[in-house]
Order: sequence, then structure tokens, then C-alpha cells
Amino acid sequence: MSGDISDSHVTPVRASAAELDPPEMAGRDHRNNSSQVRGLLQGEGQAPPCSPPSSPGAVGRRRGETGEGARGGAPPPGCGLADLKHLPHSTERRGHLTFSRTDAVLVNVEVFNREGRLVPQQGVDVWTSSAVKMPCSPSSSMVKSASGFKAAGPVRRWEVISKQLGALARKTAASAEDVEAAVMKYNPKYKDQWSFDALRRFVKIVPETENYFPKLFPKMAALALRLPDYVKKSVPLLRRGEAASVTLSQVQISCLLANAFFCTFPHRNTTSSTAEYHGYPSINFNSLLGQWSERKKEKLRAVLHYFHVVTEEKSKPEGLVTFERRCVRDSDLVNWGSCKDKMNKLYVSSHGTIETHGTGLLQVDFASSWIGGGVLGSGLVQEEILFLMNPELIVSRLFTEKLADNECLMVTGSQQFSSYSGFGDSFEWAGPHQDPLFRDTWARLQRRIVAIDAEHFKQRRDQYNMISVRRELNKAFCGFRRRDVDEPDVATGKWGCGAFNGDPQLKATIQLMAAAAARRGLAFFTFGDEELELGLRRTHHLLVEEGVTVEKLFRLLEDFCAAQQASGRSHVDLFHFIRTSFGPSRSHL
Repeated sequence: MSGDISDSHVTPVRASAAELDPPEMAGRDHRNNSSQVRGLLQGEGQAPPCSPPSSPGAVGRRRGETGEGARGGAPPPGCGLADLKHLPHSTERRGHLTFSRTDAVLVNVEVFNREGRLVPQQGVDVWTSSAVKMPCSPSSSMVKSASGFKAAGPVRRWEVISKQLGALARKTAASAEDVEAAVMKYNPKYKDQWSFDALRRFVKIVPETENYFPKLFPKMAALALRLPDYVKKSVPLLRRGEAASVTLSQVQISCLLANAFFCTFPHRNTTSSTAEYHGYPSINFNSLLGQWSERKKEKLRAVLHYFHVVTEEKSKPEGLVTFERRCVRDSDLVNWGSCKDKMNKLYVSSHGTIETHGTGLLQVDFASSWIGGGVLGSGLVQEEILFLMNPELIVSRLFTEKLADNECLMVTGSQQFSSYSGFGDSFEWAGPHQDPLFRDTWARLQRRIVAIDAEHFKQRRDQYNMISVRRELNKAFCGFRRRDVDEPDVATGKWGCGAFNGDPQLKATIQLMAAAAARRGLAFFTFGDEELELGLRRTHHLLVEEGVTVEKLFRLLEDFCAAQQASGRSHVDLFHFIRTSFGPSRSHL
């Protein structure tokens, strides 16, 4: 398994942290803590809604009004960003926090519903194939080598971890070498395989004004050791083919991630096809801490900033995050060849980003089927950047099995801790980010992210067949499908169009169709591609004007794929193909 095959998308440069906070949010009371929830539970009412950014919509309309377009006039403007349904506009009152056989909650639901406090749920240790095998489990053991007159034999691994991390936690300052020495004491079999050169070089080259890490490492060790106190109930695995969810507090997530940093999770250090967790992404941070690169430097700045925030009593977050594996059964899939739904609202712009200007919408993670892609390796494009800015997403790798073609992962409530600029080799951590979002009645920040993995085409021409088109339609529909009428519209972009070799026009059309079938509007960010912006706006306008159904567009895609196959090495432009299908008078649009 390779974690570095994440989709390469051009993420626009964001020069400053200020860009993350639209002007409409400036000066607002950002009540980013559980006191808001307690107020709601005590009858103070719903928190004021967080208005969607209006300036990008205005930009989109201005661009439409001034550019050259259909019939010698302006291209169709589509809708404004503020015209789409946003999370805060849904007045989402979910009632009491609940759990079920398939929806696990790791905090005490009764205490939360009554008092708004986040108290760990009591439970028993589970050492089975249905739950995460925890480092503090009595069943987690290691063999201690013989010394002196004492015979070698198994010991509880947590005892060794506690001894090493306890010594680290008691230090007033710890070095990268101290971290390495501690980790290798309870991972001795990897002594000649693991390198910590990225961490060692990182702490040496970081500017002195930013180098708070010697004092941070002991705090992180202390946080990791709180695992038995913070996570008392087993963490269920979100397994392939099973729709289920797990809700954790942000403190619990920080504790789990601290253990991942110190590589404490058992049975998670091999990708062999016979390994117990071979169907799951890696979670221990050994690959991030080794094999130095400039990319690793910026990744570590983001990750360690997160730990800097969560280990401070005054800034540690107080809320919940829900991770939900959704599956679409065959009986619930759309019959694309007979779907009568018509195109829904579309906002399209070459400016802005999904995570910033798509605030309050369902934000699409251009995922790898191995959730998080190369975030702990060398990958550094859309998905990895998203996970670095929202490090709580990384914990999903602990319990989320590789996604199947009919599955997605929905995450509600993750917090953004950092700003950034660039992408790939130009990526840079750009400082702290103050998340302006309110929380819902389950103490979750009003951010919803859906991870859907596009198909990876080794050759670009491989995608022009209806088997692949149908697969992508079903995957997008799985991510866009509504569970209730109050769910927000979708923010997306050039899904699968980087290293995965997707055709941007085809992927945009597929997402239009999936959104129509899911009866959701779409905000589409082209990441600086003005030609795609204009072409998509014109094509969508034509489809709406002609009353084209998903069924008819599906038939057009069948014809388009046949035309691509017949064209040999030459490329057929999809948007032009669609326009000419409506006659010569439309071909110039």
C-alpha cells in the first residue's frame, strides 16, 4: 500500500491568514467552545448563523456580466455563492446527542445532554477485529529481553510506554533525540528501519522565535499518557461495507494523535498483505518523522502547531467531531439512464478555495481511497493539505478501512488550526488560524467534509468509457446524497484531475449530474482555471435553458465516449461536444 498516491490538485496560493476569514466574519463573537452548547441546552436558543462569504458571489456575477459570451453578450452568471444553502442556514437542531449499535459516542451522552459537559464514556477494553487495538490494553504486550538473572518474557507494552513517555513528560525540555530514544524502547524491532532525521533536522533549522518544541515534547508525552483516562470505551473500526459512525471529543482526538506521534499503536507498523490492519492507512507517525525533505519541514510546522494549541489549557478545544462511513446500496443507486432530474444551482469561480469560500457548504475532500493519502508521507496536495490544516482529520486513519466504490467518509465538526500558502513543493505553513465557526447542538463546529476518491487513470484516455463514468457518478452521488432536506449544498472543484489524470470537463459534468440527482446545488472552484470557469458556466446555462435531464446528459456522455474512442489520439472537447449536440446555433456558446 502506498499512502502517497493522493490526487494532485492545484490549490491556489493563499498569501495570508486573513484570507481565511471573510470580511463578513470580522469582529464577530466567535464562541468556539462548549459554553455555546450549554446555552442551547438551557434554552438560550440557536447561535446566530455564520453568513456565507458574499464577495465571491459578487465576483462571480461581475465576471459573468463583463466577459464575452453567448450570442455576443455576457456569459450566464449562474447563481451567487450566497444563494446556495449553507449549514448555518439550515437551522440544524438535532435534538439530544444519541448513540446506537452503529453510531458510537465516546463521551457520556447523559451528562452531555443534561449539562453540556464532555465526560469520557465508561466501557471495557476490546481486543477484537471489530475495534482499534489500543496501546494501553492489557492484551498489548511485548517481549522483554533477558538481563542479569531475570528471564526474558512478555510484559505489558503500556508499562514500557508509560515508563519512557513518563520520563519524557517530566523533563523541562526534551530534544528530538530524546523522543527517538523513547519511541524505540517500545518499538525495538524497527531499530534498523525507522529514521528520525526529519524531526532532528527540523528542530535545528526552525527559527529560534518559533522553536518552542523542547518544551512542547514533554507536554505531548503527558497528553499521550492520559489515554486510559480520556478514552475508556473501545474505538470501533469503520469497516468496509458497514455504514457506521464514531463521535469523539476533540480532547480524545488530541490524545489519540499524541499516541500516533509517539508511535504507540500496536499492529500498525506494516503494510504487508497478511498484516491484521493491511486494509487500513498507517497511523503511527514514524514515516513523517523520518526521511528529511523540505515538505516534511512544513508538515511538521503544521502538526506541531496543532499540538501546541491542544496542550495549552487555555486554548485546547472543547467540542465533538463525528466520523461517519456512508455506503450506498445497489438498490439506492441512481439509474443514470432514466433519471429525470434536471440541473440544479451552480456557482462557479476561478477564485477562492473550497475550505475558505465554501465555508458552511459540504466541502469535498479529493480523497485517496486510503483516507488521508500521503499526509504522513511525502504527499502534499489537496487532501494532504486539508488534513494538515485540520489535523483532527488524521485520526480517521486509525479506524477507517479503505473506501470501496460505493462508500465515502463524512466528517462533521473538525477544526482548522493553521493557514497555508502554495501546494506541493511550494507549500508553506502560514501561521495559526482562528476558526470563526459556531457549533451545532452536538458541540460540533459547523464544518462538514466528505471524502470521495476518484478513479486513478494511468493513461488519460482510459477514463473515456461508460464503466468508469458510471463508477465516478456513483461515487460522487454517494458523497452528495442527502440524508435530510436541511443538508447544505456542495463545494467542490477539479476532483480527480491532477495525478489521477481526470478530464476537468468530464469530472465537472459528472459532479453536476450527481448534484442534480442528489438535489443539491454546487459551488465549483476551478483553482485559477478561467477557461474551465467560463466553459462550465456556459454549458450549465445551456443545460438549464434546454431543460436537459440527467438521463439525456448521460446519453450524451455515451456518445462522447464513443467519439473519444473513435478519435484515436486526438482529443474531443466535452463542452463543445455538448453544445454542438443542440445544433449549430449552440456550437459557438
